[in-house]
Amino acid sequence: MPEAHPTSGSAVIGWTGAFIRGSGYLRKWLILGVAIGIIAGLGAVVFYLALDYTGKFLIGYVGGYQVPAAKEAGGGTGSSGFVRPWAIPLIAFGGALVSAFLVAKFAPEAEGHGTDNAIEAVHTDPRSIRSRAVAVKMISSALTIGSGGSGGREGPTAQISAGFGSLLTRVFNLSDADGRIAVSLGIGSGIGAIFGAPLGGAVLAASIVYREDFDYKALIPGFLTSGTAYAIYGSLMGFDPMFGFVEPDYVFNPTHLVWCLLIGVLSAGVGYLYARVFYGTVGLTRRLPGGKVIKPAIGGLLVGLLALVIPQVLSSGYGWVQIATTREGLMTIPLWIVLVLPVAKIVATALSIGTGGSGGIFGPGIVIGAFVGAAIWRLADLAGAPAMPGGPGVFVIVGMMACFGSIAHAPLAVTLMVAEMTGSFSVVPCAMVGVGIAYLIICRTSVSIYQSQRLNCETAAAERVTVSAPRR
Repeated sequence: MPEAHPTSGSAVIGWTGAFIRGSGYLRKWLILGVAIGIIAGLGAVVFYLALDYTGKFLIGYVGGYQVPAAKEAGGGTGSSGFVRPWAIPLIAFGGALVSAFLVAKFAPEAEGHGTDNAIEAVHTDPRSIRSRAVAVKMISSALTIGSGGSGGREGPTAQISAGFGSLLTRVFNLSDADGRIAVSLGIGSGIGAIFGAPLGGAVLAASIVYREDFDYKALIPGFLTSGTAYAIYGSLMGFDPMFGFVEPDYVFNPTHLVWCLLIGVLSAGVGYLYARVFYGTVGLTRRLPGGKVIKPAIGGLLVGLLALVIPQVLSSGYGWVQIATTREGLMTIPLWIVLVLPVAKIVATALSIGTGGSGGIFGPGIVIGAFVGAAIWRLADLAGAPAMPGGPGVFVIVGMMACFGSIAHAPLAVTLMVAEMTGSFSVVPCAMVGVGIAYLIICRTSVSIYQSQRLNCETAAAERVTVSAPRR
């Protein structure tokens, strides 16, 4: 018999893997970075469209309610009320039920917000993210959020590109060190692409895996990967900031620093509450009777019922942030809703994702922080407080940065991302005080919204040594 030879496909993969492994730093990350960036950008486009169409069909067509859209999606103001209020809880229940079934049946690891799984892969096994989990995560998240569940679109997008980084690590037999960077690049570029924030995404890739450290090896490749992802996403979806240009004419005013300090303190407290309630719900759900399909469905039903009183908790909520950035828009929202919405959004996200549903937790954190800032501005304006900005935009921006930047232990990355999402880099000098005080407060606790984060590079390295040490 003739001697068996490897197929041409496997030979090409083997040669490519050897070429990449033998390449220098520049050539290696030029190849891998661009490849991951292309998939991150395309993945962000696919998931954005899937989520947009699912939401328009389930909530819009079937439920008869138009959720307000951010400026990137046309800036629609949404419906003034429910046409079929009885349908909203049923749609949220049904979407969560089907989503949970798909996860339980095909990829149990796709449960929850997803970013933690990608971070865990960085620290333990960068080859471990299954391609099936990525596909299931995309479909299940579109169903959860599109049916009204309170979740963000960044978790599924991060898992798409992180999963591709994991795939490259397996296929090309990359070293663990290179694999960890590849998966980190996937996380940052995916999130940066779908939020239109390439600089923040690049910095996020280097900071999201640690609480008190920064992976400089991922930073420079992150520029290339995140820039590529943004170019792909923007070419197909547009390059305008996610929330348009908020406060484009803002000029730094030192008197606003006092308000930023207050926003930072309150944002840290609300962020702390967000993390504790979310993971408290995760723990409680695990102890409650019932399967992994019915519990997220019940959570969806409860979110639908809550939305009948506070519609702003439905879906991602980015359109409501858009509305809250202007005086005219914020004044159309009843004061009591502005005040309770941060807590209501926390509860809705815990019920949607903390019970086992699929979706991100970055997006809700941005909405929660935005309305912390909006509530402070609304009360201060009502009281006629001095040294106030003319509109709520500055407060909303600082609230977004401070709330999620602190509990994600990524203050610089989130600050840059929100500045890019709002086109408001002029607010950053003022916002630094709010973000800084919020982060310092959270650092005095053990709380993080991403529980798979390690403390720093040294503890992560020591953990890997301990795990890989042979047993005697």
